[in-house]
Amino acid sequence: MSLQTSSSLDEQKRRVPTAFNRVARRYDLLTGLNPGYRRHLGYSASRLALRDDAKILDLCCGTGLSTAALRDTYPRASLTALDASEGMLLRAQRKRWAGEVRWLLGDAMDPAAAGAEGPYDGILMAYGIRNVADADTCLANLFDLLAPGGTICFHEYSVADSLRSRALWNFVAGAVIIPAGVVTSPGSPIYRYLRRSVVEFDGVKAFESRLRRAGFTEVRTLPMDGWQRGIVHSFLAERPR
Repeated sequence: MSLQTSSSLDEQKRRVPTAFNRVARRYDLLTGLNPGYRRHLGYSASRLALRDDAKILDLCCGTGLSTAALRDTYPRASLTALDASEGMLLRAQRKRWAGEVRWLLGDAMDPAAAGAEGPYDGILMAYGIRNVADADTCLANLFDLLAPGGTICFHEYSVADSLRSRALWNFVAGAVIIPAGVVTSPGSPIYRYLRRSVVEFDGVKAFESRLRRAGFTEVRTLPMDGWQRGIVHSFLAERPR
């Protein structure tokens, strides 16, 4: 069963790594069409507010765009980057600064099982938490990997709380993202899945509550600019000391 024809969002989530393998070669081309994509990753990286030499975990690193944002922000950091898509990870490992990063192939649901060795001063998870099979289990595992006083940032879509944001997202996804995906990666269902997964993900208030239930404190949400204001957010939280 393909990602596109599956009726269950949970079933579709299980196929996301394979779907990303198919689009990895063209992924940076498509994200490059979004003028705010890299800049916004930089916002979330800087909002972690870590030491320059911090130990950082980059989850769902994809082709390394979030890893690059972390490297630019924290040039002396010890970086570990993990992704479940072998194709995306291979693209990331070919970038000029890739030798400065420890790369792991594994499931973001349980990074420790893939070799992520905490505790980490900071964790960035970009466009990943809505794709995991069980968000609460994932959060519990990430809490355990974070050092006391450490900060985690979820760079993520959330439109459920705003009719305007949901309508704008559906318009952009239908008019731009999905057609561009058809051109750059013919036959891939990943961009139709993207549209649905964003619409069905937690609203801002619901995700903040989920973080608090997982034991995180100092939970706050910061916006992006441009057309993604109210659509993509930096969800920040800390593990108590």
